[in-house]
Amino acid sequence: MADKVKVAKASDLQEGVGLAVQAGSQTLALFKCDGQVYAITNVCPHRGGPLAEGFFDQGRVACPWHGWSFDVKTGKHAMNPGIQIPSYPVTVEGDDVYVTV
Repeated sequence: MADKVKVAKASDLQEGVGLAVQAGSQTLALFKCDGQVYAITNVCPHRGGPLAEGFFDQGRVACPWHGWSFDVKTGKHAMNPGIQIPSYPVTVEGDDVYVTV
């Protein structure tokens, strides 16, 4: 069963800057891209790097440890379509950001 969890304030998010948040037992990375908020897992599948601390460019975040790059909207790897990390639905209500996990 999916739960809608309040994870942040929209005013805490900056365009193109990741924010690590906790949603239940999961650590997620929030990104504001083109005015929309997206949530992906915060753990890179390569070696577990923190994606919220990654380098953001044109809707993609590159892991700060080894550079694996993922689309923040879909979780798909930029170079290998066979690799995808979990992405989660986000709802913004007023200044509250909710993620469904």
